[in-house]
Amino acid sequence: MKIVTNSPQETIETAIKLGRLLKKGDIIAYKGNLGAGKTTFTRGLAMGLGLGDNVTSPTFALVNEYCGNDINMYHFDMYRIESEGDLESSGFYDYDFADNVAVIEWSENISEFLPKNTIYITINALDDTKREIIIEDGGKFDSAWN
Repeated sequence: MKIVTNSPQETIETAIKLGRLLKKGDIIAYKGNLGAGKTTFTRGLAMGLGLGDNVTSPTFALVNEYCGNDINMYHFDMYRIESEGDLESSGFYDYDFADNVAVIEWSENISEFLPKNTIYITINALDDTKREIIIEDGGKFDSAWN
């Protein structure tokens, strides 16, 4: 699935739509350069999950947790993770992925450790405001985009 948005607001609206479809246990793995809009997209996911819009980049914290009544969202930054040892020492495996949603920036660094059913989202900046969003979900959300 490929979607082109023309503004940050359109990117957020696209993510809200996807966020409303997410279920406990879903893992989103982002691909995209610095400044592509991964945190903006995550803000929309949080809104779609009913977690509000107070989302910030987890660059220095490694993970930000957004809590809701029925579901939490864990927002990871794996930029500095270079090995399975780094991943383990980050506390990644201590989170309850089965009953919550995980969103992972710089997922390329841990791709070999992600489950088979991971949803991959590539965000490409086409210009200052325009984004190409590629969702690889194995057809899970196809009906929502038609």
